[in-house]
Amino acid sequence: MPVGAVEPAARRAAVLGKPIAHSLSPVIHNAGYAAAGLTDWRYTAHECVESELADLLAGLGPEWAGLSLTMPLKEQALVVAEEIAPVAAAIGAANTLVRRDGRWRAENTDAPGMVDALRSAGVDRPEVVAVLGAGGTARAAVAAARELGAGRVVVYARRPEAIAQLAPVAEALGVTLVGADWADAAAAAGADLVVSTVPKGIADAMAVTASWRAGGVLFDALYDPWPTPLAEAAQAAGARIVSGLDLLLAQAVHQFELFTGVTAPVAAMDAALRAAAAAR
Repeated sequence: MPVGAVEPAARRAAVLGKPIAHSLSPVIHNAGYAAAGLTDWRYTAHECVESELADLLAGLGPEWAGLSLTMPLKEQALVVAEEIAPVAAAIGAANTLVRRDGRWRAENTDAPGMVDALRSAGVDRPEVVAVLGAGGTARAAVAAARELGAGRVVVYARRPEAIAQLAPVAEALGVTLVGADWADAAAAAGADLVVSTVPKGIADAMAVTASWRAGGVLFDALYDPWPTPLAEAAQAAGARIVSGLDLLLAQAVHQFELFTGVTAPVAAMDAALRAAAAAR
């Protein structure tokens, strides 16, 4: 069925990006609809690249309530949106488009989702937050660090220019940002909170070289495969672990409530996500 097609009286939402077949977002949202009794709601997945987003939005009927966005659409969302939430503007990326009075509003639920996941792990007012990587998820991590009351954020990245691009985001958020060389990334393990945003395999060496702090927290944005060598080493040393699945759920909960206006049935959404992830 084409992305704009719809059954009568249905309410629609979807996740967009490319590639998208791997996305677990339909599992989470549809489980939420079922548990909340939203029988006329349906959530699907569709491939879309930056150049296609504006035309896709223009072709959606009034039954469409919202869209979740993955790579490569998070920056393009700010271009096509008619309104932009302050946190999305500060971060420079949006993972959500929600329809309000016929207008598309760009939101970022990655940052509040990260805050929720970390607070569930007992994180509160960390003095130092170390971020591995300086891409899109690192932007959300900087915003989350501010919300958690962090004193300082140290970013370890392979490219100095990537840290330079992150600096205006930190400035807009009022966060003290320090750049560090990737060669020194093992030192991140001494921070109160470590947020790894790098792709699979990049931080594996730290499983051997880093001296993890018992009682610290590692949030590793990856979830496939899981556990990562980084998470295994940190957990063995006594650190608390937050996974990419925790973030995937938490940001989806915010999206669910933005789209539907209904309190999310978190337990049902979590159970469906864990079952689907385990079955892969």
